[in-house]
Amino acid sequence: MLTWLIETLQKYPEIAVMLTLLIGFLLGKVRIRGFTLGTVTGVLLVGIVIGGIHIQIPGAAKSIFFLLFLFCTGYSIGPQFFQGLKKDGLPIAAFSFIVCCSSLFFCWAIASVLQFDTGTTAGLMSGANTCSAIIGVASNTINELDISMADKERLVNQIPVAYAVTYIFGTAGTSWFLSVIGPWFMSGSREKLIEETRKLEATLTDANAEDDGDIKNAYDHVAFRAYLVNNELVGDEGKSVAELEAFFRRKKRVLYVLRVRREGEMMETPQDFVVRQGDIIAVGGQRSAAIASGDMLGKEVADADLLTFPVQAINVVISKNTAINKPIKLLVRQPQLHGISVRKITRAGIEIPLEANTIVQKGDVAELVGIQEELDLAVPILGFKERTGVETDIPYLAGGIALGALVGVMSVRFGNVPVELSTSGGALLAGLFFGWLRSVNPRFGYIPPASQWVLTKLGLHVFIAIVGLTASEGFLQGLKQEGLTLFLAGLVLSLLPMVVALFLSKYVFKFHPAIGLGACAGAHDESAPLLAVQDALNSKVPALGYTVAYAVANITLTTSGVIIVLLMHKG
Repeated sequence: MLTWLIETLQKYPEIAVMLTLLIGFLLGKVRIRGFTLGTVTGVLLVGIVIGGIHIQIPGAAKSIFFLLFLFCTGYSIGPQFFQGLKKDGLPIAAFSFIVCCSSLFFCWAIASVLQFDTGTTAGLMSGANTCSAIIGVASNTINELDISMADKERLVNQIPVAYAVTYIFGTAGTSWFLSVIGPWFMSGSREKLIEETRKLEATLTDANAEDDGDIKNAYDHVAFRAYLVNNELVGDEGKSVAELEAFFRRKKRVLYVLRVRREGEMMETPQDFVVRQGDIIAVGGQRSAAIASGDMLGKEVADADLLTFPVQAINVVISKNTAINKPIKLLVRQPQLHGISVRKITRAGIEIPLEANTIVQKGDVAELVGIQEELDLAVPILGFKERTGVETDIPYLAGGIALGALVGVMSVRFGNVPVELSTSGGALLAGLFFGWLRSVNPRFGYIPPASQWVLTKLGLHVFIAIVGLTASEGFLQGLKQEGLTLFLAGLVLSLLPMVVALFLSKYVFKFHPAIGLGACAGAHDESAPLLAVQDALNSKVPALGYTVAYAVANITLTTSGVIIVLLMHKG
């Protein structure tokens, strides 16, 4: 039975790849005292084990999946990357670039002192910075070097060895460092930083502005209720809908009058409609406000017909100049957003604080809740409605990858050394451009979020699986030779750039400590430290510093895979 299985896997390597994905994902998600290997490391290790039976896989298969991963990565962060190059995002973009360059320098210095070979150095750079893309970019660059095929194979096989040894601390160690040491360095203690973060949240909510009131939760969970209007609310003469909604705002309630039933008849409610005692009004908005306002509004009644109207939740991609770089409080005051509630805003897939003074950026995705007619008025001034279909624009995807790969293989000579982005670097840059282009003109280039997730995850993990399956032979030997040294080198390389990042954040760029810690996590190209920092501070504020830093780090660190190979080869 075992012999049959081995022969089958050798004959049909596609089965070996799928088996590696299956076991690797399950292993990577096993949680022991809050710690997990991660699916990338899990797939790599399982691939190395299964690859011990000598699985032969064509290199082109690995490259195709890697190009899909890189293009979709660039596509998803394109708007945030170009936003970071503008005035408002430039400090965080510059910060992230400097931190990543320091990591490249430290990696070269450590590898030179310890006399690591080129492949080991590239794997060290990849694992310590938790940037899996470096594996593919560095492998492609090594294959372009003017060395023997045997040397190329040996160096490429060393990359996953160093990656596997250094990745775990790269994730867990930096998460601990930024969430425990980071608050102490930035503010003296975690408790003090929590207090400073709350003060920042207070400024974001504009708590001192009487007109805005406590707007922090006004866009949280949405509810719709019906109330029998009392005399205390409208008086003998009645009040217009505009007057009532202004009254609600003064009482720190964000509520909208949506419909009225008067003497059994259902009526719409324009701003000049006068509400009188005895009317039953349907109000919508902040859940806590709708529930807690019974004494102010009147007696709550069960009127199913009045509350039966088509309420939808849609995602809108921010792309219009009328919305970009504006605080949320100004956007919701637009007449076109009357009756609309903002449930959440995500930036590069990360949920950001939903506060009155939170600045909306190009490429942000806002989840809106409201009546269809009002949503139709709101969307055009914000951007475009995110499509909900499942069909991917395949020509856009394939054309982008092909164009980027063609640009990537164009060589530029520096002296006697030919330098090129490689197909992988070209695909990443094409993804950035095509993702930005989609945000500018949403009529084409649609890749559903679910498709992006599948292509990114599957592309990376199939690539890693094939790397593990084909690099199995030299893994144990490389681990035995340099295992402990590699681990310690990875520890130093993971922490040194974060020390630099903390100093830059506090003394050079002078970011708010919470935002600075988010930027440090982004510059490390990993979401785990961000989640650890947010959990330590009990706040989403660090996400404001994360997204631009992450977008810049993703590009800079991936490109460093080319640079570190050329530096070590020249040395």
